[in-house]
Amino acid sequence: MTMNFGRVGVLYGGRSAEREVSLMSGQGVHEALRGQGIDAHLFDTGRYTLVDLINAGFDRVFIALHGRHGEDGTLQGALELLGLPYTGSGPLASSLAMDKIMTKKVWLHEGLPTPAYAVLTADSDLDKVAAQLGLPLIIKPPHEGSTLGVTKVQALPELREAYELAARYDAQVLAEQFINGRELTVPVLGAGKSVRALPVIEIVAPGGNYDYEHKYVSNDTQYICPADLDAALTEQLLRIAEQSYVTLGCEGWGRADFMLDQSGRPWLLEMNTSPGMTSHSLVPMGAAAAGMSYAELCVAILSTASCKVQAPPSK
Repeated sequence: MTMNFGRVGVLYGGRSAEREVSLMSGQGVHEALRGQGIDAHLFDTGRYTLVDLINAGFDRVFIALHGRHGEDGTLQGALELLGLPYTGSGPLASSLAMDKIMTKKVWLHEGLPTPAYAVLTADSDLDKVAAQLGLPLIIKPPHEGSTLGVTKVQALPELREAYELAARYDAQVLAEQFINGRELTVPVLGAGKSVRALPVIEIVAPGGNYDYEHKYVSNDTQYICPADLDAALTEQLLRIAEQSYVTLGCEGWGRADFMLDQSGRPWLLEMNTSPGMTSHSLVPMGAAAAGMSYAELCVAILSTASCKVQAPPSK
């Protein structure tokens, strides 16, 4: 199977706020594919242009980019125009999932559980929002990942500063009801009827603070995989993860993030359509629990590379 991929580009780096994470992800994927005898080559989209990408002569690409201009549908649209098969979701699903506000609207329309929220702008009445959602609450930029610009607001005087931090990343800011409980995540692979959720992972960060440091640098965060949950709740989480993924039109791979409240009710937070592939990353961890090595996971994802927009019938 690995002999049929041709010349493979691993797109990594980029220009988003998550560039450093993407550099680590891309290097890991590249080494794994090369180790499987695949003709894989790193390509930093933050340094090179689409013209360079065309001239590189890739037969397909593995997207190991995170954040804007890599995970948000813009690159996917360009690859569709180039007719270059790529891993992960298409332009629409990628852009939907990257926008946490639009994701919530779609999930709520489909009856999926996600915390109450409000959209903040420069002229929003922050006191009214705090009264509406209650304190504490979470403030975050809706188009960033890796917890960048995210603040847990405990008291009203902190809200303005939290808004201004998130507004550095986005014109609109998401205020979200805080769910007190256990932090869980579920990797998902496949598309359509072949969608498959991998084992549930529980994240236990020091002080409950799963920030950038505890995600990618520190070794203090504990990961429990499979999470210690009863069979019925585990099955519920797997089905919600799959449904949330399919509802957005995702394919290839992704990761659904949850909070499990004190009563045992799961709440969807977001969907990642190009999750991290670093040594601390969660999709490889879930795959390992399902009996799949990191290299096998990379090859499996690469094997799904395709263009998602159907070409018009020829005249």
